[in-house]
Amino acid sequence: MKLVQFFLPGKGQRVGLVRGDRVLDITAPEEGVRSVLDLVAQGKTAAGLAKRAEWLARRLRRKALDWPALQRSPSRRAPHLTMPIDPPEVWGAGVTYKRSAEFRDEDAAAAKGLKGIYDHVYQSPRPELFFKATAARCVGPHAAIHVRSDSRLTATEPELAVVLGGRGAIVGFTACNDVSAWDIERENPLFLPQSKIYLGCCALGPCLVTPDEIGDPYALQIRCSILRDGKTVFSEAVNTSRFHRRLEDLVSWLLRDNVIPPGTVLTTGTGIMVPNDLALRDGDQVDIEIQGVGRLSNPVKQLKN
Repeated sequence: MKLVQFFLPGKGQRVGLVRGDRVLDITAPEEGVRSVLDLVAQGKTAAGLAKRAEWLARRLRRKALDWPALQRSPSRRAPHLTMPIDPPEVWGAGVTYKRSAEFRDEDAAAAKGLKGIYDHVYQSPRPELFFKATAARCVGPHAAIHVRSDSRLTATEPELAVVLGGRGAIVGFTACNDVSAWDIERENPLFLPQSKIYLGCCALGPCLVTPDEIGDPYALQIRCSILRDGKTVFSEAVNTSRFHRRLEDLVSWLLRDNVIPPGTVLTTGTGIMVPNDLALRDGDQVDIEIQGVGRLSNPVKQLKN
């Protein structure tokens, strides 16, 4: 099952169930369903979420919308996709691919002589986990992701993200762009929160996909492309078979002495490292496509101080 949120002029945010190239509006305020977050809270598990959504689709029987018609930049005048869920919290996991550990250790050694700290995390039973964002800091498909006003080396980090329900159950998957100011993090690892957390630092979408439709989450192709002035200047892929940890293990560490609300998103790290000379620029477009999830596209905007 694929669930989305979308905006309709005159009606505001709606909840959609995707079937092929059609989107069924299953918004039901009278049933307490104004958002996908409401569905996740009511369903608690992936099976419960799917059952609730199917029941609403049968009961409401509304006219469907065309999926292609929702693929546009946000505008109050036209229907468009929004984030598939408004997460109360977004957490990140880092150094979950060997490529990431090697790349970051090389940079840390060159910058501050801190060689080996990322490989240590890669080998450690305890993963790197950090707070990433709230819903207000996130954007959905076709909305602008941001480069901090004080950063000159901000990179895209394409990642598979999990959506958590009651008691940390994995109820769905989505694509995430964990936008990060690498130059700030490299100056000092203690600056990581400023590198990771700011307005427009995270994109989610295009939909929430339940585990039964994803199949094996350790066999998904992830591709990231950067378009500049109409040309593709970067394109690389990785498969989640190269993922170093188990998703349930990451969730277990996140829940250790830590209460998280339903609808929390945990993004699971990147295996695609963009070269330093391809730092994001104002006007770029970033496309992240994950097998079974779809394509998340976002323009880039440089913030002004």
